[in-house]
Amino acid sequence: MSSQNSQNDLFGGAPAPTPEKAPAPGYSAAHIEVLEGLEAVRRRPGMYIGGTDERAFHHLFAEILDNSMDEAVAGWADRIEVAVDEDGFITVTDNGRGIPVDPHPKYPDKSALEVVLTVLHAGGKFSDSAYKTSGGLHGVGISVVNALSQTLEVEVAREKTLWRQTYSRGLPLGPLEKVGPAPNRRGTRIRFLPDTQIFGDKMRVKPARVYAMARAKAFLRRGVKIQWRCAPGLVEGTETPTDDILCFPGGLADRMAELAAKSSQITAEAFSGRVEREDGGGGVEWAVTWSGNGYGSEADGFCQSYCNTVPTPQGGTHEQGLRAALTKGLRAYAEHTHAKKAANITPDDVLGGAGALVSVFIGDPEFQGQTKERLATPEAAKLVETAVRDQFDHWLAGSPKEAAKLIEFVIERADDRMRRRKEKNVKRQTASRRLRLPGKLADCSRSDADGTELFIVEGDSAGGSAKQARSRQTQAILPLRGKILNVASATADKIAANQEISDLLQALGCQTGSRFKLDELRYERVVIMTDADVDGAHIAALLITFFYRSMPELIHSGRLFLAQPPLYRLTQGGRTLYARDDAHRDQIIADEFKPNGKVEIGRFKGLGEMTPSQLKETTMDPDKRTMARVVIGEDDLPTLEALVETLMGKKPEARFKFIQDNAAFVDEASLDL
Repeated sequence: MSSQNSQNDLFGGAPAPTPEKAPAPGYSAAHIEVLEGLEAVRRRPGMYIGGTDERAFHHLFAEILDNSMDEAVAGWADRIEVAVDEDGFITVTDNGRGIPVDPHPKYPDKSALEVVLTVLHAGGKFSDSAYKTSGGLHGVGISVVNALSQTLEVEVAREKTLWRQTYSRGLPLGPLEKVGPAPNRRGTRIRFLPDTQIFGDKMRVKPARVYAMARAKAFLRRGVKIQWRCAPGLVEGTETPTDDILCFPGGLADRMAELAAKSSQITAEAFSGRVEREDGGGGVEWAVTWSGNGYGSEADGFCQSYCNTVPTPQGGTHEQGLRAALTKGLRAYAEHTHAKKAANITPDDVLGGAGALVSVFIGDPEFQGQTKERLATPEAAKLVETAVRDQFDHWLAGSPKEAAKLIEFVIERADDRMRRRKEKNVKRQTASRRLRLPGKLADCSRSDADGTELFIVEGDSAGGSAKQARSRQTQAILPLRGKILNVASATADKIAANQEISDLLQALGCQTGSRFKLDELRYERVVIMTDADVDGAHIAALLITFFYRSMPELIHSGRLFLAQPPLYRLTQGGRTLYARDDAHRDQIIADEFKPNGKVEIGRFKGLGEMTPSQLKETTMDPDKRTMARVVIGEDDLPTLEALVETLMGKKPEARFKFIQDNAAFVDEASLDL
């Protein structure tokens, strides 16, 4: 070996370094852990359900409901019951085939039911022998729910016999029990209580969220009936019913009719339909409308997609297929009718003012992540495009007057887009840089920054309510997906690659650090509007950290605010008032209401639970709202950077010490838990 090669060889030449202190007690085979059964799920729940927050907590219900919906999609079930008990138990019952209870060939000492509930990657959906299409793919859903449940009770009615077994934290509490004859019953009943050891003792089931999830499923399978029941004490003072039957024979068309009920439509009827595959292995269902004033959010559109009844909030290949079908179909029809400027039509022009729902059923779908937020199956794009394109061509040809109105609407949007592209002197940006805005931004119509506000909200649900509640002239809405990147502990490359931060910077129209210029800011005020809970406070803290680190001048100039949504709605007779916190609630009850009258108290669990009118009245209307300005005092500057580094930096031990030093001084009653 040459000397040069020897120098470049990491393992040649130099002796091994001798550590000053040998590790104790060493590193040997004994330190290699092997996690058995469901222990891996309990040790790392985030790998299976995406975390331990409220979304992950309710994802357990989604996994069980998906199994029942798979039975319905396969044609074996037509009724599902969902119940939420006072003690927090969630129950899902279907009248499908029931999980098999006979001994499993590979585990003869266990029933197939116990194998499904205790062994990861065990299920009937790896091939198409039991299910042509299904939302479950990996055989982990129900076993993960079992692992993360304090108690799980399962009943199976098969062949006129009822079987029962109970589990705790993934382990059976006894053998499978033969209860007795059940001549008039079939299917599976799962009753579970999420484990406080995993989710904390403060996490509670939110009936409104469970109800919304069940209702969304009912739209996706025509004819399936979902019976909803909830303990009255859990929904008192809210709009969530205690009993309801969810059944929508029209499927997505019924859902679109609800969403578009209050909007002015371009065409007399929605474009909707369903196409089944000839081999019985799935199909496509869709519903699309176009509105000049939007869907409660003025000029804003939306697209909601599903695969095998599983929602895909981040879209995927089925949305791509829908966009391609509508764009190509409309462009071809416009050219056929010699409409001017038809060649300028783009997918954004077609779907920018549209409300779209698309549901696809396919075998062996590919998702990104266990929580299935984005569909990645290439076949889905072709399947949707082919099915929708043919039907869209017939729909346009069958209603020439309606088609002409739609083409005119879309071409106007294309003209508006091209006009904006050509504008050089936009007041809210430099003349040398084109205006680029993220697609999910609902911008205000005023061209200059004076009097304008950008509301940064968490999630599409809150974003939808905010868009309906806003003043379109002066208020813009930017929904963010969950918690943004913690810039205090991230590298520069990671920050630059983050899509949420990129969207935020595009909306603001300015740059960060030394390149930040206050006169480039596209809005007079920036308002952080999050839920009044721990997650909302965390998101607000992350955003404030971003602004402090990336554009402190925004804070110094007094442009950054925190919205103050109420926690309570107080009603007595025909009078309704709102309270910010417990103390404010008690004060209002004492000072504003009759002392002997009953006061109905409703607690808002998030911005998405507030109606647009409530959100406008309490939080967004400049004449009625209260906002907190984010201020950095001159005396705080010496200690502020150290505090930010401690709480938001890369050293978890610093945060732990801060909690140890300060937790004792926190009054538990003052915490919003």
